[in-house]
Amino acid sequence: MVDTSVAKRLVQAIIDNLPEPVPGRRPVHTIGVGVKGKFVASDVARTYCVAEQFNGRPVDVSVRFSNGLGGLEQHDGWSDVRGMATRFHLSEGYGSDLIATTLGEFFVRNVDDFFEFTKIAKLEPYRRRRWWLKLWDLLRLKVPPRNPYPNETRNVDAGALCYANQHRFAQLGVFQVGLIGAPVSYVRASYHAVHTFMVTAPDGVGRPVRFSWQPVAGVRNTDPEAVPRDKYLFDELENRLRRWPARFMLMMTIGEAGDALDDPTKPWPGTRIRVAMGTLTLIDVPKNQDAAGERISFNPCRLAPGIEVSGDPILKARLGAYEASREMRGGCPFKWRADNAK
Repeated sequence: MVDTSVAKRLVQAIIDNLPEPVPGRRPVHTIGVGVKGKFVASDVARTYCVAEQFNGRPVDVSVRFSNGLGGLEQHDGWSDVRGMATRFHLSEGYGSDLIATTLGEFFVRNVDDFFEFTKIAKLEPYRRRRWWLKLWDLLRLKVPPRNPYPNETRNVDAGALCYANQHRFAQLGVFQVGLIGAPVSYVRASYHAVHTFMVTAPDGVGRPVRFSWQPVAGVRNTDPEAVPRDKYLFDELENRLRRWPARFMLMMTIGEAGDALDDPTKPWPGTRIRVAMGTLTLIDVPKNQDAAGERISFNPCRLAPGIEVSGDPILKARLGAYEASREMRGGCPFKWRADNAK
């Protein structure tokens, strides 16, 4: 875990890049909606991990879906990273969190990379780029910037592209951000936890794994050629769940020798074993959104026994950064296990 001063600097670096910081709210993923559901582990899950949520009994779950951008301007139809933060409510008041986004890989390897990224990836006035310059970018294997959306005056992509052009390790994550699109529904997108975790089986065997949520209804984006709508995701989700529950499968990919265990910018080969760990059923969008999502303080390092953080420096840094953000916005503290703070 990074010390408190570094954690606060990480959060402040994010806030300093926002067009209009919102005191008392999350600096990024500001716009979100809380949902209630149940998680039931698969029969095979308990043979891979002893964590309580995988023992087969139904577990109450709180999920917060969100748009990636910071601030209170809601642009559901823009190409943007979406978030899915999940709290498994366990026995004795404890919980275990899983924070995932639609980004398959991260764009920095460590804290120093992140600080450098925030210095370069600044918001800039949007300027249209001539078609022949875009073609020249592609020929040089560089990602060309997209055209602005209606009423979009500040470019959130240019600085990230500049950083990726200077740092090869960032290119996959930044390229994904540029092409990620907008989902037709929060429950029609795949969400990835990007970091490596270590899980312990009943026989004591430990394995490196990566988690993802896969929508049972399938992945579907909006038409990229259509004029994007600013607000539709909240109403779509509420109307959908009023008619029928929505479901996700929790998939766990098992790493092998040679896979990157401490670098979230590097993908694992598609040939790795994947295990269906259980089904999440979402049933309701509560009226009290303050309690259902806004006051819940998720943390990717809040884990049930049986799941531990890996040596990923970004994952360890997020423990302190998320707590610093919680304190700055007055979020609800949560009951911690002693081993969470390792």
